[in-house]
Amino acid sequence: MSGFNFSQGHQFINGSWRRGTGELLIRINPATGEQLEEVDTASVAEVDEAVQAAAKAFEIWSALTPGERSDHLLALARELQSHAQVLAEVETAQTGKSMRMSTEFDVPGSIDNVNFFAGAARNLQGLASGDYAGNTTSMIRREPIGVVGSISPWNYPLQMAAWKVLPAIAAGNTIVLKPSELTPGTSLLFAQAAKDAGLPDGVINVVVGSGASVGEALVRHKQVRMTSFTGSTQVGLKIMTMAAETGKRVHLELGGKAPFVVFDDADIEAAAHGAVAGSTINAGQDCTAATRAYVHSSVFEKFTRRVAQLMDAMVVGDPQDPNTDMGALISAAHLQKVSSMVQRAVGSGASVLAGGRRLEGPGNFYRPTLLVGASQDSEIVQHEVFGPVLVALPFETDEEAIELANDTPYGLAASAWTKDLNRAMRASAQIQAGCVWINEHIIIVSEMPHGGYKSSGMGKDMSQYSFDEYTNVKHVLISHDTDTHREWQNTVFLQR
Repeated sequence: MSGFNFSQGHQFINGSWRRGTGELLIRINPATGEQLEEVDTASVAEVDEAVQAAAKAFEIWSALTPGERSDHLLALARELQSHAQVLAEVETAQTGKSMRMSTEFDVPGSIDNVNFFAGAARNLQGLASGDYAGNTTSMIRREPIGVVGSISPWNYPLQMAAWKVLPAIAAGNTIVLKPSELTPGTSLLFAQAAKDAGLPDGVINVVVGSGASVGEALVRHKQVRMTSFTGSTQVGLKIMTMAAETGKRVHLELGGKAPFVVFDDADIEAAAHGAVAGSTINAGQDCTAATRAYVHSSVFEKFTRRVAQLMDAMVVGDPQDPNTDMGALISAAHLQKVSSMVQRAVGSGASVLAGGRRLEGPGNFYRPTLLVGASQDSEIVQHEVFGPVLVALPFETDEEAIELANDTPYGLAASAWTKDLNRAMRASAQIQAGCVWINEHIIIVSEMPHGGYKSSGMGKDMSQYSFDEYTNVKHVLISHDTDTHREWQNTVFLQR
């Protein structure tokens, strides 16, 4: 496996590196502003070639036993582990995130995901057999769908590649993955590692290009039986429309605006640390990041003062420095978007208690930011910033806190902070989100499902529940009735 050298191209089709015949894109290192590489992109013909390779490989891969697929995934985990440092270096170079984040979170989390699905592949079960119609035996088969076309985002390129690829292939499908053209490197290395681990050619294919060209061609392709997408809600809705043209199954993990509810009995020191970590992880470029802190008025000043202190102490800068807490945003354009949203919030009456500014010099760096004084219906509260920005608002009653927490179109993740068990249970039941953390924020594990409510999408990543997305459920009924004319047939014609 090579490191930063993608001279053979940025397409991985049927086990081989290829140079795409689409347009060339210039990638800029987010932390330095210098050119990182030229990225070749795929044409529609090359997307078709990747789908055809996946369709052919499906005949072989789907016929393997769960144990055989499991062995392949275990080999992939070992291969990735042996190149963990290279993966971390590429991930940091293409995203601008800190090396600490890449080496301690992204890479080990992805390898753990591989190991989980290696085991899960051998435990893909349906209902036990039973007699439900009299003199018959019914049973459930879970079968792979076919070729899956997946589109992953730029914020966690390696982990999102793993989340897309692993449940699909563990269930017996094959895949064509389109990573973000901004961050294709580790997705391509993931595919190369799979080949080196012995997976058959064509099981994992990677095509790189824009959503408008490569992504659309993949979603509309008639031989792609399912589309899985992680990204913005706006784009997700377009993908649903395109997928409907050919009746594809759709799995969507979309935007988020996670509430962070701090009740009056919460451990404020723990909550403040959780809020800072939860809002600045990956420079806030995380759809589960804490973005709206609803804090009881009696502890509001104490909480916001401590959060501001912690944010001001964070080290922002060179991702290679082990002391760096937060690296760069993905691009100059995205930095401008984050900065503009904060400026508009201030212009509408919000106040900055920490941050609120970009760093001078090269790179797309923005200080961790805490805002207060915004209204519930304001842009900064209702819409995704996707940057290291937390907005704090006070509340008076538990009922008000839950109402405010649910008052956005999103429902991906949330957290509640309290020492009261009954209050914690009510919050976990009443907050409308696919994941509710209690006295914690952002922890995600391979064994538990991840997916949203409302405009945050449908379906689950990770865990055994993800197989619900990537398998067809088939009912098989076997009659063992010895009569030639079955009693139920009398409703159609009488025995004569």
